[in-house]
Amino acid sequence: MLPSHWLTPGVSAAAAILGFFAVLAWRIQEGRSAVTLRKIVIPPLGMATGFCMFIAPSFRVPWLWAAASFLLGAILLAYPLIKTSRLTLVGDTVMVHRSNSFFAVLIALGIIRILAHTYLDRVMSLQQTAGLFFILAFGMILRWRTSMFFEYHRVTSAA
Repeated sequence: MLPSHWLTPGVSAAAAILGFFAVLAWRIQEGRSAVTLRKIVIPPLGMATGFCMFIAPSFRVPWLWAAASFLLGAILLAYPLIKTSRLTLVGDTVMVHRSNSFFAVLIALGIIRILAHTYLDRVMSLQQTAGLFFILAFGMILRWRTSMFFEYHRVTSAA
């Protein structure tokens, strides 16, 4: 376990930036392979295990904050991801086709996250901030992947 003095907002921001670029590289690589139902469904299911963090009291936030965070992710922040990625049928394979603005949207979301994190670190604990951002990201991913699930069925049933 890391000493608590390592968990400063600066270290947290640096980790977020590194994580962001890792996700960007992963998204580029993932876009080159076929889309399957498994690849659509597994990420939110795997991510759901992160709710175990709320077993620790230091991560807990009021229910209203959690609901607001989830809805912000699901309603507002998922929308650009949904609009900038489309599934297309190439032969017998379903591929994701991203608009040119998809990565601009990811970068904008990353910047918003870092700025919000910087502010929220001043008004709540690092663990609570992490919990809220996890809930926000889960809402965003859940809605985006649900949209992809229905689009996958639409694309494959039209073939």
